[in-house]
Amino acid sequence: MNEEMHKLKHLLEHWIEHNDDHMQNYLDWADRAEKAGHPDVAKQLKGAADAASQATKLFKDAEGMLSKGK
Repeated sequence: MNEEMHKLKHLLEHWIEHNDDHMQNYLDWADRAEKAGHPDVAKQLKGAADAASQATKLFKDAEGMLSKGK
């Protein structure tokens, strides 16, 4: 793996970790919004959490491909 792809692998690992943190934060705030009487806001935040989860899956797939040399 060349230096640039090694850097990308490191970035993907970083993005995976931070994306998971952000996803949990979105869900926490969705719960707060729901409890405060803002179900539409909660729905949007849950949608953002779902999108973050999908992004994490794609990052993991890309990282796996780099690890296997694809």
